[in-house]
Amino acid sequence: MPRKPTPAYRVFQFANLVFLTLLAATMFLPYLNVLAKSLSSANAVEAGKVNLWPVEFSTLNYQYVMQDFTIWRAFGVTVLVTVCGTLINLIMTSSFAYPLSRPEYVGRKYLLLMVLFTMIFSAPLIPTFILIKKLHLMNTLWALMIPSAISAFNFFVMRSFFQNIPNELIDAARIDGCSETRILWSVVVPLSRPAMATMAIFYAVFHWNTYQSALYYLNDRALYPLQLRLRELIVSDDISIDPNASQFADLAAQSPEGIKMATVIVATLPILLVYPLLQKHFIKGMLIGSVKS
Repeated sequence: MPRKPTPAYRVFQFANLVFLTLLAATMFLPYLNVLAKSLSSANAVEAGKVNLWPVEFSTLNYQYVMQDFTIWRAFGVTVLVTVCGTLINLIMTSSFAYPLSRPEYVGRKYLLLMVLFTMIFSAPLIPTFILIKKLHLMNTLWALMIPSAISAFNFFVMRSFFQNIPNELIDAARIDGCSETRILWSVVVPLSRPAMATMAIFYAVFHWNTYQSALYYLNDRALYPLQLRLRELIVSDDISIDPNASQFADLAAQSPEGIKMATVIVATLPILLVYPLLQKHFIKGMLIGSVKS
């Protein structure tokens, strides 16, 4: 028979609901303000009339963004880094987590301590920069993907998930003659779709928001990802870079704020649309991966 909630528990639930609502509002309202400015006229934005709803509705800011080749080029670089980087992350993390999740693997405790060490102490910027230069990764997109191939936190989550796979299933695959590589890709990975989806969204969001690595390691503007292009727009007021944007030159001069806000929406909307598709696997993977039976 279910227990009746006590008054103290009801108060806790109400306070919890209020706190989470305020926390969500601090994140949602600024984004709503950015969206409203991006859909408002230049005069309304410059006059400070826009709060949470568009004033003098206009799509000119998005027309400017859509015809700016530099933004689309940066968008393509970001998509490429996100897709390829996430695939590298999933392959490297699962390949490393699987052997360390098996009790028969000799020396796994020492390797786990080494991974744990990287969670506590991270390499400083200058040695990392020198290492990237020595590896000839400077000014290449590999510099955005290879150094972050394995996240220690994600490794431990995936290893915990692999540990919950019954040993009898793996032993049966070995008896059937499967190698360890075949067991990983034909047995373990198909059974780990919630964990793989969780890791995929973690890594994809990380690569989509890549900023510091691109700032340090990239000099060629053609390789700039979307976040770095966004920085140019917001910090440097560098809007009229594209020579093909001459037809919107007046808009660039009149509504720089609206163009910046439209670019922010374009830069964040794709990853926000992907998240609901993976939310089911995301929650399930986090719960299973965080509890060891």
